[in-house]
Amino acid sequence: MTKTILITGATDGIGLATVNMLAELGHNLILHGRSQQKLKDVEQQVKGDFNIQTSSYVADLTDLGASKQMVDDINNAHPVVDVVINNAGVFSVAQTKTKQGLDIRFVVNTFAAYLLTREFVKVMPASGRIINLSSAAQAPVWLDALSGSVDMEDNNAYAQSKLALTMFSRYLAEHKATTEPIIIAVNPGSLLASKMVKDAYGIAGNDLSIGARILTDAALSDRFGKANGLYFDNDSGQFASPHRDALDQEICSKVSKAIEDKVNWLLQQ
Repeated sequence: MTKTILITGATDGIGLATVNMLAELGHNLILHGRSQQKLKDVEQQVKGDFNIQTSSYVADLTDLGASKQMVDDINNAHPVVDVVINNAGVFSVAQTKTKQGLDIRFVVNTFAAYLLTREFVKVMPASGRIINLSSAAQAPVWLDALSGSVDMEDNNAYAQSKLALTMFSRYLAEHKATTEPIIIAVNPGSLLASKMVKDAYGIAGNDLSIGARILTDAALSDRFGKANGLYFDNDSGQFASPHRDALDQEICSKVSKAIEDKVNWLLQQ
């Protein structure tokens, strides 16, 4: 059955590799990116190679107002979105703080992904899936760092933002209605050959298809069909335990509620 699948960060790296893999399987794609020209180029390439329907949306995920508008525009244009893949993420950036004083890694990797998860889970079919890209890099989340009052170096900021994503994925999965889509956190594989890895570590990285295959699997295969709230570690090739904080209900609840509060505050700015 043909699915309609949204992929954020679809213009390069794992996102683009996943776009091509899903397009080859004949699924209809909703593409997100920051650059109108890059999105246009990807759409032209995909339509030239595969006979599928595509649409694209530009949004800067550091701006949660723009992210919310994108969600609304997508829902207005598409009767059904079957799968959301929150792939977009940042690691090393020249300017680490937003105009509100928040660390950009938390805003893009955590807050924007939370917003899209929260908004789409309410309107997607019960058979739908929301796949949030986690990482093998996970570090305990400091609430003062999440609020922007502590400066962090790249590795720690990224690792905290990815554990925060893993935690809210589990928390929302456990508290959603039974008629709502499942929510899964996936580490697509370490040090894949994305621009993020090349810029951060100066290495070529591993084959992007490793990540694209597991995201395609998570989007479509039966083995992920009942994986609500679980964490899949593609380095080990199996469902696994995330960082211990993500298994602690009290910590998970505290971090998830702090994220919810910050997202709501950002939407009011």
